[in-house]
Amino acid sequence: MSNISRRTFLKGAVAASTLPFALNAAEKKESDSLKIIHITDSHMDLANSDSVEAMELAVAYINKNYKDLDFVLFGGDNFNNNVPGDKDAQKFKAIVDNLHCPYYSVRGNKESSPKGDKEIGLAAFKEMFVTNRGLKQSAKDWLLEAKGYNILGLDSCIEHQNNGRYSEETLAFAEKVLKQNKPTLILNHHPYTNYWGGTEEKDIHKYVLNNTQEAQKRLFHYNNLLLTLSGHKHIDSVSEIQGTKVIVTRGFVRPKDLDMYPMRYIELAQNNINEKLIYTE
Repeated sequence: MSNISRRTFLKGAVAASTLPFALNAAEKKESDSLKIIHITDSHMDLANSDSVEAMELAVAYINKNYKDLDFVLFGGDNFNNNVPGDKDAQKFKAIVDNLHCPYYSVRGNKESSPKGDKEIGLAAFKEMFVTNRGLKQSAKDWLLEAKGYNILGLDSCIEHQNNGRYSEETLAFAEKVLKQNKPTLILNHHPYTNYWGGTEEKDIHKYVLNNTQEAQKRLFHYNNLLLTLSGHKHIDSVSEIQGTKVIVTRGFVRPKDLDMYPMRYIELAQNNINEKLIYTE
């Protein structure tokens, strides 16, 4: 009598149900994929009705065309924060609250550099866009856990400045999360490289994360850091740093044409990342 391994025996025993099993596995894989849209630098401004209508258009477009989306990530400079009080922040929130899916936000230099002393600051931003959203908070930063992924919202802003850097507290928080060895995404505002090939030191200082070398050394060696999403420069880029896909999405404020505003659709399935720049129609 020949020897039959346990694996061979089980394989034969379930042969009749192979097709349904395969279909169930495919369905599970589909349901476990993470589908997101990244919008950055929308610069919604109450003095510019077109910018307000553009945000309304984006929400309507997403609700119509991406019904199975898990969430939307807003990458900063979401509104210009240039009116007394929180009127523009509240208007932005009222519009994006109509999304059919959750949304999560980090600050850009506009949110961290109000024109005067009466616009919203960090505390108000957190109260409106971070608190009570199921996020784990650490100082200026947050963590979202979804479908086996960690999504880190890191605040790279310097108060009342256009340039940015990660604080020691932010870097330590990110390292702590990455050590969990779960597939991880990072959302922040300031890009990690001079990807547009700028030559002016002042320009590079403004747009590239000021301590990017330290950030790359401490964060990008983790194999489970799959993806970073940034903005700020308004110029699109997809590249890699130490095997991590590094995306800077074209600024929403830079339409391709009238009523065609850019966003990025991203789908993650295990370690596979599919992404494309999309436009409202």
